Amino acid sequence: MTSLPGSADEMWQQAMRTLMLRTRVRQGWTRARAGLIPIAQASLAAGVAYLVARYALGHEQPFFAAIAAWVCLGFTAQRDVRRVSEMAVGVAVGVGLGDLIVHLIGSGWWQLTVVLFIAAVAARFIDRGALLVTQAGVQAIIVVGLPSVSGGPLGRWTDALIGGSIALLVALLTPGDTRRRPRALAERAVTELAETLETLARGLRSRDQDDVRAALVRGRASEPVLAEWQEAARGARELARISVGRVHRGELGRLEEQAVLVDRTMRSVRVLARRVLPVLEGDHDVEPVAGLVGGFASGVRLLASDVGSGGDGARGRDALTTVAAQVDPRTVGEGDWQVQSLVMLLRSPVVDALEAAGVSPGDARDALPEL
Repeated sequence: MTSLPGSADEMWQQAMRTLMLRTRVRQGWTRARAGLIPIAQASLAAGVAYLVARYALGHEQPFFAAIAAWVCLGFTAQRDVRRVSEMAVGVAVGVGLGDLIVHLIGSGWWQLTVVLFIAAVAARFIDRGALLVTQAGVQAIIVVGLPSVSGGPLGRWTDALIGGSIALLVALLTPGDTRRRPRALAERAVTELAETLETLARGLRSRDQDDVRAALVRGRASEPVLAEWQEAARGARELARISVGRVHRGELGRLEEQAVLVDRTMRSVRVLARRVLPVLEGDHDVEPVAGLVGGFASGVRLLASDVGSGGDGARGRDALTTVAAQVDPRTVGEGDWQVQSLVMLLRSPVVDALEAAGVSPGDARDALPEL
């Protein structure tokens, strides 16, 4: 008989691990699917660069052409022309200086030090971009460390120029919408929040602590996609300052702000879920709280659709405003301070979600009943 609790605990832990694994797999598949086309483009560009250097220039091992094309394009659809240019120049500078200096003074530890220093200083002189300096240094190290191949003292430099040029051509011919990836990540992240709330609401209705714990696990598992959304939105907004996508800077700025607010909302929901667990152990009427959390989840679902399509958030805003007006501990859980504490904890994430839906901070707070 004493083994039953342990067995039940093991079963619950296994279920939680399975849920975590499924969430990570789903997120991984989303990333892989979004990267299929840009990865295919970069792979093809690397192959074409190798082909041109091998048969047009007659270089026997033009792997620097393929390296330059792949490094410059990367594996994401967010390809700003300036970024690709920075990478191409950095690769060319590093390979060119490395090739030239190795030809003059040979290779070794001190030659590597000299080449790396000169390449980094030259890159800083050319431009302030950190990518340029990093790539110049990395490529210089590779050139010094690898044996010379056919093509003369600047053979690998011409290979790098070919690879960088093809990458730049691909970036020019396949312009991407800088909003696409942040929007997709935003929809996925906000959907994760909605699913966490739905799981929590189900646990409250059925008084099932396993469902509440599952909501906690789902909330923790969403951290990578939330962080990726913030990073993608920040990067896209910075790139839009100097790219043809600068007309989208307003929306990209909103997406970055929304990422922070949704992350804050998720953290507050996890705090709420932890507080729900001990309340369920007692004889407390949590059905009204379950209704509020369920309505909250519905509003977040609408918000996910809005941010994914670039909408103004009106549908989610209206639904969340309706929920906010009901989050009143004086009427929900009246006479039961533990239930009222759940209502109090629900107020903060509702305000953050309203702000994410486009409501000003002051109006979001005013949407709640006064205490």
